[in-house]
Amino acid sequence: MLNPKSNNRSHDAISSSETSIPRKGEVRRRENVSKGGNGAILLVDDEEMILDIGHDLLEVLGYDVLLAKSGREAIELYKKNKEKISLVILDMIMPDMGGGETYDLLRGINKDIKVILSSGYGVEGQATEILNRGCDYFIQKPFGINELLQSIRLTLENK
Repeated sequence: MLNPKSNNRSHDAISSSETSIPRKGEVRRRENVSKGGNGAILLVDDEEMILDIGHDLLEVLGYDVLLAKSGREAIELYKKNKEKISLVILDMIMPDMGGGETYDLLRGINKDIKVILSSGYGVEGQATEILNRGCDYFIQKPFGINELLQSIRLTLENK
């Protein structure tokens, strides 16, 4: 994962039990995972499995979760709920409206929006361009619960 503000890469050892994909509704709080915080997170991804698992993981971490299957849906949800959304986790590659365009439109609504860019691809190329435009953090798929929690905390703590 890369925090563009410090340009440091940190690689967490992720146990095999942490990376296993649970069935819907099976996500449980692990002993070594502390609860995150409060507030709402908007999770944007075109893959249903990512939305299902992400929703369950984020709820276990103590967050309210809003889900969007596209960039356009994310824009509409954000407009309606911007006062309660603390953070957006945004997939970079989506049909119709990609992560870059979605990020730019979200930032047009709220210049101080906190966004974690998520992708199965590396940080090079398009992800770097989006980060250079002000996106807060990048996390590469697949990621574990501890890595997700760390990226959320670092992004929300970075004023």
